[in-house]
Amino acid sequence: MEQQPAVAPRASAAIETVFRLEFPRVVAAVTRVVRDVGIAEELAQDALVAALEQWPGDGVPDNPGAWLTTTARRRAVDLVRRRENYARKLQEIGRTLETTAPPQEPSGPDDIDDDLLRLVFTTCHPVLSPEARTALTLRLLGGLTTAEIARAFLVPEPTVAQRVVRAKRTLATKNVAFEVPYGPDREARLGSVLDVIYLIFNEGYAATAGDDLLRPALCEDALRLARQLAALMPKEPEVHGLVSLLEFQASRTAARTAPDGTPVLLRDQNRRRWNRMLVGRGITALDRAGAIAAGAPGPYALQAAIAACHAHAPAYEDTDWAAIATLYGLLAARAPSPVVELNRAVAVSMADGPAPALEIVDTLAAAPALRDYHLLPSVRGDLLLRLGRAGEARAEFERAAELTGNARERQLLLARAEACDA
Repeated sequence: MEQQPAVAPRASAAIETVFRLEFPRVVAAVTRVVRDVGIAEELAQDALVAALEQWPGDGVPDNPGAWLTTTARRRAVDLVRRRENYARKLQEIGRTLETTAPPQEPSGPDDIDDDLLRLVFTTCHPVLSPEARTALTLRLLGGLTTAEIARAFLVPEPTVAQRVVRAKRTLATKNVAFEVPYGPDREARLGSVLDVIYLIFNEGYAATAGDDLLRPALCEDALRLARQLAALMPKEPEVHGLVSLLEFQASRTAARTAPDGTPVLLRDQNRRRWNRMLVGRGITALDRAGAIAAGAPGPYALQAAIAACHAHAPAYEDTDWAAIATLYGLLAARAPSPVVELNRAVAVSMADGPAPALEIVDTLAAAPALRDYHLLPSVRGDLLLRLGRAGEARAEFERAAELTGNARERQLLLARAEACDA
């Protein structure tokens, strides 16, 4: 981002918060005009600079998203003058930008008039590596910084920055269309699209950084996109599996934090605050996934089944942990990963006790992907505490607090560390 004008800290923070929430929609709307995600992001950043200059004096507009989008579109004209390498692409846009006609309505049953969904499918194009697809989509659709994406992927920040830059360059040089594809091309990109939507939801559900545990706007966008995909692809069981999982997860949102924003652990949540309408939607989507599946359930359907076990339990003590452990075993066989094994260990600890679960966790200590993953020492600390090894548990909770980038999670982990002395 270019150097921003000096603005009072409180005003700057408020403006950047609004921009962060609106950023994906601005990029998507401008990409539809310029057909280049890299240029669209540049224009969105220019709009932020304009907001920092004008909003402190004029006030935040009634519709800040529309203001930012309009400003970003107009900045295309200035970009023609400043950047000769973009001149050919933007010359015609610069002449007609102010009078661009509204986009045409969808013309067929397979068309979809949703710029955010177009952006997801564009950034998940096969010309990009899987790592580049997810990094770019989280950057553009999720509005995350490279540092936040690096923490989400457990990789160095320069690696993410290189992935994003190369991905935008590849999309531009390959002239990738800004569209929701049809037929086999759509099927080929579906897996990446589902993964990216899930990552976006997770960033909203448990933010990797910042002062708040939740970023509800990201959860809402991810859930909306997943539902739209289910309407677009009704015969794909994994789409319905993802929808089910997100519905179940979103149903707990109101109970996951105390009034002061402090995280509330699953075992302490007031289940009367779980949104029963979303739970019902999750059950319906899971049933639909099962009804149309031709073989064994996919990873998202299995995760949704695990979430359903929690949703069906009236109290934490009533949870069918044996069933959850079995489902995690199936998930580990279908989509093996250290994180899945860590979650399986938690379920095993509840079904069979902390000792066998600790054995599983200790085998994961050497996994490179979990070296800086704060939930590994957090889970280990919980198991040690239940085994009566309070001193070791405290050290694990303190290590977990050092590793997390989220202030609320750090607060909770430090509180758990202090509670070990009791």
